[in-house]
Amino acid sequence: MEYKLCGKSGLRLPVLSLGLWHNFGEVDDFDNCRQMLCSAFDKGITHFDLANNYGPPPGSAETTFGKILKNDLLHHRDEMIVSSKAGHLMWNGPYGDGSSRKSLFASIDQSLKRTGLDYFDIFYSHRYDGETPIEETMMALVDIVRQGKALYVGLSKYPTEKAREAYTILKENKVPCLIFQDRYNMLVRNVEREILQLTEEQGSGFIAFSPLAQGLLTNKYLHGIPEDSRAAKENGFLKKDQVNDSVITKARLLNELAQQRGQTLAEMALAWVLYNRHVTSVIIGTSSVKQLNDNIGTLNNKDFSIQEIRQIETILNQ
Repeated sequence: MEYKLCGKSGLRLPVLSLGLWHNFGEVDDFDNCRQMLCSAFDKGITHFDLANNYGPPPGSAETTFGKILKNDLLHHRDEMIVSSKAGHLMWNGPYGDGSSRKSLFASIDQSLKRTGLDYFDIFYSHRYDGETPIEETMMALVDIVRQGKALYVGLSKYPTEKAREAYTILKENKVPCLIFQDRYNMLVRNVEREILQLTEEQGSGFIAFSPLAQGLLTNKYLHGIPEDSRAAKENGFLKKDQVNDSVITKARLLNELAQQRGQTLAEMALAWVLYNRHVTSVIIGTSSVKQLNDNIGTLNNKDFSIQEIRQIETILNQ
């Protein structure tokens, strides 16, 4: 495993982090969850990314993580970076959603209980909710650090101008934003417009989620939608209309290039995200130890020639 300094901090993150957004809920096989977490740690993945609403049901991914931590990894707590977030709908009523001080403090207390942790290494505001004043949300994060409930704070999915405001408030209060998390992959590149430059200006790291576009940048959809895929599920985040002819054509051409490089399409897609110098780490989501190991195989070949980068751009822009 390789590790990179996160922005201008002294914290190093593995270039591949394990996300528990999917496959770690109460509905998932616990033994498989345990095998993935322990194997990831054994392979040098020291950063585990959670949120209060991960499951399903919401909260159950943190509970699963807490059980595995207690039984298998507790002696290694100081070798691990554990992050969580709050800001999306978690429970019914006026305080279970959004980015108010009330919601953030209630959420982190619940998350600490579910995981069995004394503190989170990183705690994020999961989103700008469009209502709560930035000052209220940021000062809640500042106080969360001052109370010892988190060591660092981060932002996730904030619009550029709101992110700029947030960075300023945090810096003025001596709790700078450690890291910014957002969606980034070959098919979704919005952060290249402003966010990546902003993180560099502000001295924070950047961590990418959904690097494989929920499976679109793997060999799973090269021939349409398999019955057991995310796109085939009615309640999944990946919708059938996202698996269109244009995306499939691009994936097939990218797959041909990946094969020329001696990689799978997934490995090349991960390597492409890591190739961007602004990226500190990439969050991978896996459903098996085999898939985990396949993703880690990305590190065997994560460099690109100028010609390959141009070829990828040509494919993506067609």
